[in-house]
Amino acid sequence: MVERPWGRDCLPQPFVAPAGSKVGEVWFEPPSALDALLVKYIFTSEALSVQVHPSDEQAPAGSRGKEECWLILEAQPGASLGIGFRQDLCPDAMRAAALDGSIEDLLEWHTVAAGDFFYIPAGTVHAIGAGLSLIEVQQNSDVTYRLYDYGRPRELHLDAGMAVARGHSYDRSLAQQVQPAGPVSLVDGPHFRLDRVDGAPGPDIAARYAGPLLVIPLDGEAWVNGEVVRGGECACAPALDAVEFSGRSLIAQPCQAA
Repeated sequence: MVERPWGRDCLPQPFVAPAGSKVGEVWFEPPSALDALLVKYIFTSEALSVQVHPSDEQAPAGSRGKEECWLILEAQPGASLGIGFRQDLCPDAMRAAALDGSIEDLLEWHTVAAGDFFYIPAGTVHAIGAGLSLIEVQQNSDVTYRLYDYGRPRELHLDAGMAVARGHSYDRSLAQQVQPAGPVSLVDGPHFRLDRVDGAPGPDIAARYAGPLLVIPLDGEAWVNGEVVRGGECACAPALDAVEFSGRSLIAQPCQAA
């Protein structure tokens, strides 16, 4: 559990925040077999910083870039995500907006509900708003360039951020409303694949998952090599045929190129 200034002291079940703590993230330490992926739960009471991540090619030597995606689990009325800009911005205009705080208003804010899904390519300027619970699946990287932080006393990274940020609108083809039932393909590369399964995966999904994978139950339970995995947990399975599914789960795996 990771404390954050924008976190919450009352978490949705099955999580319980330690007394006096504001937990913003729950991380699952990546297993060695799948160290290219990181899974988090994120809980917000305030908006997160406006930030951007580099691609693999733009990241500092020895680091991965960071592409990520979000599945909304709960959203308070009016909760939103800032992704991309309402109008094109050049780097100088973006820097000026980051310095005077107007970048928050220049973002395109997407009102969200449970079941909404967004893929965030590297270079996309974004901010997670208040009143949200979500699952984030990302490249395992901690390279984040913070552009604006609502006056919080944390370092900004404007030079590095301007070098990778794209001042454009968000491609809405990268977002979808996930239907309550049935299998759904959420991400199929280039860095990882992610599917929501409802019970045992069908042959089309199974054909794409060879080798180790992550299993994240959303409701019900899954069994990995006979050991139960419940909602709020994440397990590494050696192969898909080592998993029994009951209810809905996310499954994730790095693509070969990652």
